[in-house]
Amino acid sequence: MQAVVVNDYGPPEEYLVGELPAPRPGPGQLLVRVAAASINPGDIVIPSGRFRDVAPLAFPHVPGNDFAGTVSEVGPGVTGYAAGDEVFGYAAPRALRAMLGPRPSMSTGSLAELVVVEADTPFVTHRPAGVTAEQAAALATTGLTVRALLATADVRPGERVLVVGATGGVGTTLVPVLAAAGATVIATATAEDADLVRDLGAAEIIGYGDYPVDVDAAFNVTLPSDQLTGVAKAVRPGGRLLTITYPVPQQDWIGRADVDLRFVLDMEGTFGGMREVAELAADGRLRATIGRRYALDQAAQACVDFDRRHTTGKLVVVA
Repeated sequence: MQAVVVNDYGPPEEYLVGELPAPRPGPGQLLVRVAAASINPGDIVIPSGRFRDVAPLAFPHVPGNDFAGTVSEVGPGVTGYAAGDEVFGYAAPRALRAMLGPRPSMSTGSLAELVVVEADTPFVTHRPAGVTAEQAAALATTGLTVRALLATADVRPGERVLVVGATGGVGTTLVPVLAAAGATVIATATAEDADLVRDLGAAEIIGYGDYPVDVDAAFNVTLPSDQLTGVAKAVRPGGRLLTITYPVPQQDWIGRADVDLRFVLDMEGTFGGMREVAELAADGRLRATIGRRYALDQAAQACVDFDRRHTTGKLVVVA
């Protein structure tokens, strides 16, 4: 099969698109022919070697977590799926097994023609007929993240909220959901992206660092979590600051004991899994913004663009 191939730790410029043996499903697993996959930070960070001490990779490594496609084969013991089913989901590299929950969603890498994923996980489900493969692949991680952020933040109508990183994959899905919940959304964006974010539901567009004051909640989806003092100053006393980025933040880092600081990472489906994302996508409450599309033979370049260029929404690789 054709796949993105990483042969050693390094930057995405060293990724290749080449031929590898096709994976086969074992007990409890699905073989999926990939129709679409989307790029995430882990596709760059894990092969960089940053976590090699706790999660060493076996090479060649195929990156890619988010996918949508058609079940080609089911392994022994699988129930609930059959060849021909349309599915989508999130599945991490098998090297991360020790860092995942009791029912881990793992795969052979979705930036490939074929991927093997676990069937018994809340992070893989059937794709609704009304949701395209591209939308499903783009919503896998972003949908889970947005659901977890909303459940944690408990945003109420009339609240003023700040979104830092509004033009990325998570941000472009989060902004319209917050607006639909009745919040007044203040979002960071460049001048070139202002119209996009405003069309998604933001009431006010600001530059990074030009933060307002006395917002009820701030959502950080881009800055490292040890660089949030400026964002924290925007939050009213007793307000909430939610972040999804590493390193895991500590209260004293933000210099505000009167702000409820939360690190949001739902690795076990506590706030719902891919089935709930599918339901929200099917009725239009969750929708991804796809910034660029690439063919599989351009997928290595997609990883470079994700890491090196300013992009908006999700970058999606299509079959």
